[in-house]
Amino acid sequence: MDAITIVGGGIAGLALAATIDPDRFHVSVHEQRNTLPTVETSLAMWPEAQQALDSVGILPVIRAAGSGFDAMALRDASGKALIRAEVSGVIGVSRTDLLRHLDAAVPESVTRVSGAVTSLPAAGLLVGADGVHSVVRRAAWGPRARERLSPYLALRGIISEPVPADTAGEYWGRGELFGIAPASRQRTYWYASYRSDLGPAGIDVAAALALTRHRFSGKAAGIGRILAAAAPEGTLAQRIWTVPALGRYARERTVLVGDAAHGMTPNLGRGACEALIDAVTLAQLLNSRPLPEALTAYNRRRVLRSQALRLASSAMTRLVLTESAQPLRDRILSLAGRLSRAA
Repeated sequence: MDAITIVGGGIAGLALAATIDPDRFHVSVHEQRNTLPTVETSLAMWPEAQQALDSVGILPVIRAAGSGFDAMALRDASGKALIRAEVSGVIGVSRTDLLRHLDAAVPESVTRVSGAVTSLPAAGLLVGADGVHSVVRRAAWGPRARERLSPYLALRGIISEPVPADTAGEYWGRGELFGIAPASRQRTYWYASYRSDLGPAGIDVAAALALTRHRFSGKAAGIGRILAAAAPEGTLAQRIWTVPALGRYARERTVLVGDAAHGMTPNLGRGACEALIDAVTLAQLLNSRPLPEALTAYNRRRVLRSQALRLASSAMTRLVLTESAQPLRDRILSLAGRLSRAA
């Protein structure tokens, strides 16, 4: 029986471990953290990611735990809707719920190893599912593939209040972004992003939240209500890191999945989705083909698509967080909204 060592027990690592054929492979998962996240955030599951969840066998429970999206409004900083877009077939789910259900789907035959990885195995297939700061990518792809720090700070959290109908959407200001979306019927997911020198490590969440309240003071009333209810213990504050372009995700007996392969800015909401699709695609190929053929096919299926999304997400970040071009951007969006309503 061939060995597969998965470094990282997050979304991609657990989805892969849950989908690999236990009769063909002995799988071990190494995860530094052995508890679920203490701060809840929400993830958008697009239809293709839902298909991956169906392959894992947990789509029904994710649908039951999540919330649906009907429409998305793009607003200016005052709250005025510039354009509205229909959103169908997307589920919002708590990251904690998703990890819990993925973890439960992993068969008992999988070996769990807690703690930091001190040495990489020399035999079997090595899978880097260890995120944007991947030690596997660093070891196999070299210094040019090291993660890169962006100038942006991101804050996220969930508050125990429902979303007022007239406040949901994304608020695009001058060099700043604020988002409000339903996390469930009685809870609201919020996120904010802007340039900051805080961090990159050891960010004081209370200080970051205070800075965000000051930054968005006097903006849309809905933003003020959210930030007034947000608490440091329910908020995640991180600098955004990305992964440079990789021409392939598999070489010899090492393969990357999820953020380890294509860590991107969060503006398209596709990071978790692509991690799930990576994992299920790789598992299905390994279950049905010889290893070299499976890895070649994985490169062919996943690199171009996920790299295109990485580039698109980066372009979206520049558009959303632009400063000098913000007035022109808002006029174009407002015109597009009027044309859409007229049509």
